[in-house]
Amino acid sequence: MADPRGFLRTRDRELPTRRPVPVRLMDWREVYEAREKGTLDVVSRQAGRCMNCGIPFCHQGCPLGNLIPEWNDLVYRGDWEEAIERLHATNNFPEFTGRACPAPCESSCVLGINQPAVTIKNVEVSIVDRAFEEGWVQPVEAPRQTGRSVAVVGSGPAGLAAAQQLTRAGHSVVVFERDDRLGGLLRYGIPEFKLEKRHIERRLEQMRAEGTRFRTGVDVGGSGEGAISVEDLRARFDAVVVTTGASRPRDLPVPGREATGIHPAMDYLTQANRQVEGDTLEDAISAEGKDVVIIGGGDTGADCLGTALRQGARSVTTLAIGTQPPTERTEDQPWPMHPVLFEVSTAHEEGGDRSFLASTTGFEVGEDGGVTGLKVARTQYRDGKRLPTPGTDTVLPATLVLIAMGFTGPQQEGLVDTLGIELDGRGNIVHDQEWETSVPGVFTAGDCARGQSLIVWAIAEGRSCAAAVDRHLMGGTNLPAPVRSGERAIAV
Repeated sequence: MADPRGFLRTRDRELPTRRPVPVRLMDWREVYEAREKGTLDVVSRQAGRCMNCGIPFCHQGCPLGNLIPEWNDLVYRGDWEEAIERLHATNNFPEFTGRACPAPCESSCVLGINQPAVTIKNVEVSIVDRAFEEGWVQPVEAPRQTGRSVAVVGSGPAGLAAAQQLTRAGHSVVVFERDDRLGGLLRYGIPEFKLEKRHIERRLEQMRAEGTRFRTGVDVGGSGEGAISVEDLRARFDAVVVTTGASRPRDLPVPGREATGIHPAMDYLTQANRQVEGDTLEDAISAEGKDVVIIGGGDTGADCLGTALRQGARSVTTLAIGTQPPTERTEDQPWPMHPVLFEVSTAHEEGGDRSFLASTTGFEVGEDGGVTGLKVARTQYRDGKRLPTPGTDTVLPATLVLIAMGFTGPQQEGLVDTLGIELDGRGNIVHDQEWETSVPGVFTAGDCARGQSLIVWAIAEGRSCAAAVDRHLMGGTNLPAPVRSGERAIAV
């Protein structure tokens, strides 16, 4: 145990300082000040609060099974190099989860029963950042080559995790990505101020050095330039792993939806991220000088908010159809569940208005066909449904509307349709306990099979799928499988 009295000496959470709002709105850099180096006193002190519980529920909260008490103890004792070894033992990409994961491990921290939880997420990202700075993150070469080949379609967190695990097992792995850059939603769905893309690049550099090969601009099962047929892919590889994510946006079919200026949130975020990367786009969606309304109160909506404010929006309003979540756990979300709580993200600190119980009933359209306003009514709950209350309509000025209502499954046109993969009632790819789809030799993991979920679940499923593929090719495997097919977070 790091410090037997650590949780008594330090009772509060301590996190990195955030840059002043007026300063960070002027650029796209990460919102936090540069993280501490050297002894990292604050991080070590927080790691010392870990009680090394007899039953560490943080392991349960994290689908990766991160060895949190172990690396907390190592950080407290100053053994940072061994800490990254224990962190990498279960997590391929802690620099991603340490920045973009909502930290269900902290929700299940035993200390969190009667004190603020240990800042597990910040300890995690501090370990990996220091490891990169010190040069401790090196390629891990396979002990031998198996002569077997695997194609991974999609380069999001699930695909990258599966690819790295299979490469380290000695297989020849090629990752195919339809976009011009690697990373999937890590690259184009998460704004730079939450995840600077240099973190993706340095991990890809390690993977290339290990032997993973990448092919961008390749639409597997498509028909355009750079496409590759499913038949060719299956003929060239011994196994195929589909990790294309859940990219179909949920739409809002209400009167006036045909107006211009109404866009799925991911279209907007993708273009903004491309521009930050240095791309020049014609007719790009921009919030500059506009009244922006974001429909959806989740993480994607917050990402749109921070992006719109940096682009110079005149006003930004975020609408959520449900009630404002509580600030503390309720009886129906007991510890160690990951509760739905009212949160103020870094983007919410920066500006904009938030409105709850807001049901969109239609759009107002100007003479030029562009959206000019959004009709909103107060939400009422009736027979388990959320419906607009008659007679409560108001109109919000809106010249740009972003629909951030989640996703409805993977894109079916192209790869999925051509392969003839079985889908469930929600449009997700069906697979068995060995992560194999209805097409023999074709496996799947991540959001395209699970539905929209967390980055930590994508990595966990990618690792488990890799173990199944290795077993399929070799008759057995030494690769870890942190989650079982169909496994879900604890709930009541």
